[in-house]
Amino acid sequence: MIRAVVFDVGECLVDETREYGTWADWLEVPRHTFHAMFGAVIAQGRDYRETFQEFRPGFDLYEERQKRADAGQPEAFGEKDLYADVRPTLQRLRADGLWLGIAGNQTVRAGRILRDLFSDDVDLIGTSDDWGASKPEPEFFKRVAAVVPFEVGEILYVGDRCDNDIRPAGEAGMHTALVHRGPWATIQWNSDEARELPTFRIEGLLELADRVREFNDSAR
Repeated sequence: MIRAVVFDVGECLVDETREYGTWADWLEVPRHTFHAMFGAVIAQGRDYRETFQEFRPGFDLYEERQKRADAGQPEAFGEKDLYADVRPTLQRLRADGLWLGIAGNQTVRAGRILRDLFSDDVDLIGTSDDWGASKPEPEFFKRVAAVVPFEVGEILYVGDRCDNDIRPAGEAGMHTALVHRGPWATIQWNSDEARELPTFRIEGLLELADRVREFNDSAR
């Protein structure tokens, strides 16, 4: 049975469109040009951070994050950047008695923002910077499994990427749900991995509560 649901952050809970737009502004690149290159890099199976290298060779993302913060333009997201189905989904899953967590590749700063947004809604908030391990490394999912108070096979990990979320979480022994939104899921949705690996394929988070309930009923 599924007893715990753990969510990725970017393009799962948080719509990152506005934030990537601010990176285009920082690079002084037209936003539509940045987004076009971003999509091309993902479609080629490359690391999204290579997008920045295309416009500024030698670009160091961590260093530039600090420069933005020093310039009064830090990376940021808030309530208005959450997908509309996030809050009602958390409420429904909580009402069904599920343990809830958030764990993704995020900075310490992002972790603080997440805690401000969700500390009353979930049981765990963990980030790659907190743990010193990032997806898709197996160690990241070992850390998730270690802090969830159930067996690894009772955890459902929800994400938008086959490469960073679905495949490694499944290899760690977790159930998985691939949500169809954001650039990665849009590009990967019809791939063999996207069709075959997830426990669930969902168009939006509001489907989760019913899918988990049906799964658990069939497992009884």
